[in-house]
Amino acid sequence: MLIIVVIVLVFTVLALGIYNLSLYKRIQTFQNQSKRFTSLNILQDFMSIAGSDLSVEKKIKSINDLIVEKYQIKYSTIVVFDGTDYVIKASNVNKSHWETLSKLHEVDIFKDSITTASPKYITVNNEGEKLPYQEKEFERAKSAIFFPLYIDNVYLGYWIIESGTPHDFDNIDTTVFETVKENIVSVLRAVDYQKILESIVRKDLFTGLNSAEYLYGEGKKIIDQYTTSAICMFRISNIEEINRIARELGNKVITEVSKNVQKNISENYIFVRYMGPKFVIVFSGVEADSVADFINEIKESTESLKISLNENYQVEEIDIKSKKKKNKKKKREEIEVSPSLNFVVATYYKGTGIEEVLKKMEKHLDEASKEESQINNI
Repeated sequence: MLIIVVIVLVFTVLALGIYNLSLYKRIQTFQNQSKRFTSLNILQDFMSIAGSDLSVEKKIKSINDLIVEKYQIKYSTIVVFDGTDYVIKASNVNKSHWETLSKLHEVDIFKDSITTASPKYITVNNEGEKLPYQEKEFERAKSAIFFPLYIDNVYLGYWIIESGTPHDFDNIDTTVFETVKENIVSVLRAVDYQKILESIVRKDLFTGLNSAEYLYGEGKKIIDQYTTSAICMFRISNIEEINRIARELGNKVITEVSKNVQKNISENYIFVRYMGPKFVIVFSGVEADSVADFINEIKESTESLKISLNENYQVEEIDIKSKKKKNKKKKREEIEVSPSLNFVVATYYKGTGIEEVLKKMEKHLDEASKEESQINNI
C-alpha cells in the first residue's frame, strides 16, 4: 500500500513539474511577445517623432526623453560630431557635466570602441571607485554603456547610457539597446535632410521673400496643419522679352510683381520666390476651386502695372541697312512695360510629397508657350 502511495506521489510531482515547466514556457512566450509589442510601440514612437513638425534639435531631445522614460534608464546622452566639434544634442544629465560627456572620444577606453564601431560596457566594483572618464562626478554614475553611432560607415558621434548602481547593466539584453541605437541613427538620418533645409533657407535679394527651401521645412509645418491646401505657381512669362530691353528693367519687374502680390494676399498664406521668374503661393487649408476668383484679381491687378526705370538707360537696336548693332540712349518715359503672368493651380494633400507637386507645376509652366498667360488647374 505504501509503495502505491509513493508511486502516486512521484507521478503527481512529475505531473506538477511538467505543468510548471509548461506554464513557465507560456509565461516566457507571453513576456517575449509583450516585449516585442512594447518594442514595436516604442519604434512607432520613434518614427512619430522623426516625422513630426518639431525642429531637428527638439526631435533629438524628444528621442532621448523617450529612451529615458520607456527603458527606465537613469542617464542618457546623445553627442554628435559635426565635422569640427562634438556637440551634446540631448542629455538628462546636469549641464555641469556636459563638458566631460562631450570629450569621451578622447578617453582611451572608448577610442577602440569608436574605431571598431562596437559598444563598450564599463562598471565599478565598489562605491569608492570611479569610471575612467569621471573627473568630479564620482557619485553620479557607477556603470555605463558607450555606443558609437555610424550611418553607412560614416561616424556621427556617440550615445552613452549611465546608471548610479555598480554592475547595473550586467544582465541586460544588449540587443535591445542595439535596436535603440539603430533607431537613434535612423532618426539622425531622417533629420539630416531637414537640418540642411533649415540651414539653407534664405531671403531673396530682390524681393525679400523666402526661397523655395522654406516650403520643405518651416513652411511645410504650417501647411500640414490642414488636410488639403491649394498651391499656386506662376511665372512672369514675358520676362525674357523685358530682359532684352534692359536687365535692370527685368529685375525691377520681378520686384514690383512680388510687392503687388504680397500686398494683396493674407499673412496666413505662404508666398515665396520659387526660382527665377517663378513664384509660389500656398493657400493653407483652402480648396483649389475656391481660389480661382482671387487669383484672377491678383493676375489682373499685377498685369495692369506700368513699370519703367527711373533713369536713362542704353538699349540695343539693329540698323536695318547695315545690320549692325548700335546703342541708343532712351529716356525712361519712352519705354514702359507690363508683366504677363501664367498661372497653374494644384491641390496638396497633407503628408504627401510637396516637392513632387511643385515639380509637376514647374514642368507645366516650363513647357507652356512663352506667350501663354492664363490660369490652369492640374
